[in-house]
Amino acid sequence: MGSRTARRVTGNRPIRLLHLHSSFSLGGKEARAVRLMNLMGHRARHTILSAVPEALGARDAIDREIDVAFPADAPALHGKPGPKRYRDLARYMRQFDLVLSYNWGAMDGVMAHRVFAPFRELPPLIHHEDGFNEDESVSRNWKRNGFRRLALSTAEALVVPSTLLERIAADEWGARRRTQLIRNGIDVAAYAAGPTVAIPGLERRAGEVVIGTVAGLRKVKDLPRLVRAAAALPANVRLVIVGDGPERAAIAAEAAACGMGERLVMPGFMVQPARWIGHFDMLALSSQSEQAPIAVIEAMAAGLPVVSPRVGDVAAMVSDENRRFIAVDETGFSAALGELAGDAALRAQIGAANRGIAAERFAESTMVAAYENLYGRALAGRRLFSGD
Repeated sequence: MGSRTARRVTGNRPIRLLHLHSSFSLGGKEARAVRLMNLMGHRARHTILSAVPEALGARDAIDREIDVAFPADAPALHGKPGPKRYRDLARYMRQFDLVLSYNWGAMDGVMAHRVFAPFRELPPLIHHEDGFNEDESVSRNWKRNGFRRLALSTAEALVVPSTLLERIAADEWGARRRTQLIRNGIDVAAYAAGPTVAIPGLERRAGEVVIGTVAGLRKVKDLPRLVRAAAALPANVRLVIVGDGPERAAIAAEAAACGMGERLVMPGFMVQPARWIGHFDMLALSSQSEQAPIAVIEAMAAGLPVVSPRVGDVAAMVSDENRRFIAVDETGFSAALGELAGDAALRAQIGAANRGIAAERFAESTMVAAYENLYGRALAGRRLFSGD
């Protein structure tokens, strides 16, 4: 957030940002939001509200020098919709320069802005949509779509990371003109050196192949499916699932039922994936729904092949060499895992191609510049409108 525009419209004081999160457990959207916060440094002050108040795992990834608050006395993001809740949320927003909302769980905040923006001087709001839970992975709930269509009408912009979400925003939410596609990006160069931190519980033995994944342990990720597929592979194949969430016990139970409990490692949440993702021999996703997963970009930057169902933009993200391992069905998914597990030279060839694509298409600097320009325009618009 180093733009001259942003500095001009807020004077010398830090920009005051209100973040409305569906949850603040560390997943793809939270990792991106935290990275942007860290890059803003002392130029911004952040207040974070989570619709799931106990889901705050991503706070550990925020740099210590960042000015960030998690107030306990703020209006609730989750609850029965109604004028009083919306009025309280709108009143709370007035102390900030910009409101950033994320996913369906924060939509009450977006609706509060929609209801009261015509009557009160509210800061601009930018909504970020990164995907869906299992209940909307195939088709969206029509009631939610109607709510989104109405609520988003006063948003300054709707940010999406994938072409699939861009189409959904246009066709289902009527937000074509305010939708902006900003692809996820990472510090690709940081992944070139290889792993420097151990994954707890993983001790590599000669001849082992490690299938890894990085995900919030939620139903939409369908990780028991990945456990079953890995269990059918030879005994030298191990599975590492990095992440935490409510489905942890169900995943462990599936591994026990498949007889691969000793081949599964679940170290929990880990920061700085550039320091450990290189312990994987490939990345595997098993999600029912994805858009443009950051984990895929991280694996590509680390020189790994990717196996995944054909969800979101994954097939378009990976290299041409990798594309045939983005499976259209369960049989193809299992076959892709088996072929790559048995061929180290093929893994290396595809990984090298993926690393080149990551550097070419998913540079962090490109992503940061796009967000900087978007947020800077919104801040300038607010000051021009209010005249102060």
